[in-house]
Amino acid sequence: MRKQPPSTAERSAGCARNRFTALLPRALFGLAFALFVLAVVTVSTGIPEPRRLTAGPLSEAAMCTALAAALVALSGSAVRRRRQRALDRADTSAATAQRVLLRPLPGQIGDLRLRGTYLPARTAPRSGGDLYDAVRGPYGTRLLIGDVRAKGMLAVEASALLLRSFREAAYEEEQLTEVARRLERDAQRHIARLPGAETPERFATALLVEIPEGPVARVVHCGHPAPLLVSGGRVRPCPPERPGAPVGMADLVGAGHAVQTLPFRAGERLVLLTDGFTEARDAAGRFHPFTERVGERAAAPLDDLVDGLRADLVRHTGGELRDDAALLVVERVPG
Repeated sequence: MRKQPPSTAERSAGCARNRFTALLPRALFGLAFALFVLAVVTVSTGIPEPRRLTAGPLSEAAMCTALAAALVALSGSAVRRRRQRALDRADTSAATAQRVLLRPLPGQIGDLRLRGTYLPARTAPRSGGDLYDAVRGPYGTRLLIGDVRAKGMLAVEASALLLRSFREAAYEEEQLTEVARRLERDAQRHIARLPGAETPERFATALLVEIPEGPVARVVHCGHPAPLLVSGGRVRPCPPERPGAPVGMADLVGAGHAVQTLPFRAGERLVLLTDGFTEARDAAGRFHPFTERVGERAAAPLDDLVDGLRADLVRHTGGELRDDAALLVVERVPG
C-alpha cells in the first residue's frame, strides 16, 4: 500500500481546527480581562445616579470578583490546552501505531489486484481499531477487514492480536469458517484480558473473504458491513444470507459462522469497507453516500477508484472524521 500524504482538504481542516483551539483560550481571557477593566473604570469614575455603585466594600468586591474571573479563565484555559495536547499526542500515537500494523498490501496476488487505504479519526480519542490484511496460502487468497470496538492504544493492541491470529489461521485452516472460529477463540482469550475501562465493548466486527482459483468468492460475515460487488459498471451490495456474530461475542449471541458464496469473475471488483465510510456525516448531519460514490467511480482504474473514494470521504466530512475508516478493494483481472 502506498503511503498517502494528507490531502489539501485534510490539511486545511487540521489548520482551521488548530487555529480555533489556539484562539479560544485567548478570547476567554480577553473577555474576563475586559470585565475587570470595566469594574475598575466604574469604581474610579462612577456612573450617573441612581445606578452609581457605592464606594467601599461593594466596589472592592466587584473588583475582586472580576480579577478572580480573569485568573480562573486563564488557569482553566491552560488546563484545557494541556489536556488537549495530551489527547492529541495519544491520538497521533494510536493512529501511527495502527498504520504500522497495516502492512502494505501486495499489489497483485495471482490474478487478483489489491489496494487498501486507512484514514484515522481526527477527533481524539477515536483513532485505532480498523484493520485489514491479505494472505495467500494453500487454500487460496484470504482477506480480512475488521473494526475493533475500542479506541486508542487499547484498539491498537487488540488489532495486533486479531491480525496475528488471522495471518496464522488463514494459512493453516482449510475451511474459512475455521478461520473465523480461530479469531473468535483468540479474541475471547486475549482481548478480554486487555487493561482499560472499555470492557463492555471488547469485540470486533469482521469480514473474511476467500478467493479460490474458480470464478467465485466465499464470505463469512461477523457482524460487519456487507461488501459491494462492482460488475459491468453496476454496484450491488451483498448482505449476508445468515448474519454472524461479531468476533468475541459468538457465545453471547449464540450464532455460528456460515459461508456465503458470491460470483466473482474476471473484471469484477469486491469492495470491503468499515463503517467509517458509511456512517460519516457532513456538517449538516447527512450520511456519506458511499455506495453512490462507488457507482460514480466504478469504471475508474483501481488506484483512481480507491484514491477517489478516500478524497470523497474527506470532502464530505470536511476532514473531521469522527471514526476511523478503512477500505480494501480487490479486482480479478483477466488471466
